Amino acid sequence: MRYAQRTLHFLLHFGVLLMSHFRRAYVPGGSFFFTVVTERRAPILCTDTSRVFLRTAIRECRQRWPFRIDAMVLLDNHLHAILTMPEGDTRYSARLGWIKKEFTKAYLAAGGNEQARSGSRIRQRRRGVLQRRFWEHALRDEEDYARHFDYIHYNPVKHGHVESVQDWPYSTFHRWVKQGVYPADWGSKAHGIMEFDDLDTSAME
Repeated sequence: MRYAQRTLHFLLHFGVLLMSHFRRAYVPGGSFFFTVVTERRAPILCTDTSRVFLRTAIRECRQRWPFRIDAMVLLDNHLHAILTMPEGDTRYSARLGWIKKEFTKAYLAAGGNEQARSGSRIRQRRRGVLQRRFWEHALRDEEDYARHFDYIHYNPVKHGHVESVQDWPYSTFHRWVKQGVYPADWGSKAHGIMEFDDLDTSAME
């Protein structure tokens, strides 16, 4: 069975997600793929302090506006995630904006460096930590969900950081291994290279 199919089978069987009810953008209760990138792709996200700031911002955001994190990977200059909104709630943009704002505030308050800013950016009070825009993609159906689910977890191997997905610590992959979605050696280069060329442009890679 293909890994994407195994992922889908598990999620359907155990009721983790109601795959038949994916929403498109701005439809209540949807599941969405997101990419957030650092300004000028500065390698700042995987430090101990940055991970604490990001984790805190996410936790506090979820206390204000609940959502579910189905998958996430953190690399040095970007992150990918699948988030699912509560039924009747369309405010995913507000959530991402709030997380980015709170992370930036904490990062700068701790003495973190930001990228050079133009005069217009200074006047607009835009900081040089995270790119202003983020990419979102409304997951269309079960196959689209499973493909992005795998893409997220394979990302550290794709970028050459590790030889096997299990060797990258900043990912929800380890959670899903414990729950039986993936075998521990899934995504190892020893089994061949996985191709996601169709997703690279849409994922802001």
